[in-house]
Amino acid sequence: MTTTAIRTGSGWYRYASPATFYPLAGKMIPWFAAAAVVLAAAGLYIGFFVAPTDWQQGESYRIIFIHVPTAWMAMFTYVVMAFWCAVSLAFNARLSAMMAQALAPTGAMFAFVSLWTGAFWGRPTWGTYWVWDARLTSTLVLLFLYLGFIALRASIDDPRRADRAAALLALVGVVNVPIIYFSVRWWNTLHQGSSISMTAAPKMAQTMLVGMLLMSLAAWAYTIAVTLHRVRSIMLEREALAGWVGEAAAAEGTAAAAAGGAPR
Repeated sequence: MTTTAIRTGSGWYRYASPATFYPLAGKMIPWFAAAAVVLAAAGLYIGFFVAPTDWQQGESYRIIFIHVPTAWMAMFTYVVMAFWCAVSLAFNARLSAMMAQALAPTGAMFAFVSLWTGAFWGRPTWGTYWVWDARLTSTLVLLFLYLGFIALRASIDDPRRADRAAALLALVGVVNVPIIYFSVRWWNTLHQGSSISMTAAPKMAQTMLVGMLLMSLAAWAYTIAVTLHRVRSIMLEREALAGWVGEAAAAEGTAAAAAGGAPR
């Protein structure tokens, strides 16, 4: 199927074309960005002002409202990135490769924040900022995989070769995600087990659970907004010579002028 066929098709697959997906992404960004702000504000308020003090860890447990959502998103984002890499390899779809490229910095940020907040949580809980615990170590490996993905792409000048090389790395590294998740079951670690399970009742107060879920949704909405913004920049860079780029720039310029009012 040619690019023209994709652009003029009537199914969802027409958005596989950067020319078609670019304006759609622009329309979606404000909605997800606004959702991220609202959800984060509500989640932080509940987590820091409404949720009760933990009977065992005291106030220090409240870092869980940042630590756990970022840890979840670090893993989930890598899986999504690997999915787009697989699609890119299987169908030679350049937009899929761009999506994977756009996801990597956000995933790396979440992995870093989860490790950083985990260290601050570990100090009052374990008496140290860092131990070579199975979950901490595998999460550190996840951060290195993100950074390796970004560095590998940057080291190859040809975008299509960079897409293939980075995709292979991402697909090999995805095996680390289940290792992170199941590490507390497979090995004797200091890290506590999951507080939320699909097969058991939550091990926390309802307000704690609501605050954590709101923060998780905020992280999810933020990831979508930032990724869409970044992938639009990647599209403009990699498709600079395509005719649709000039058309899109002209359309956005016209829209901006209309929003700002007629010149005086």
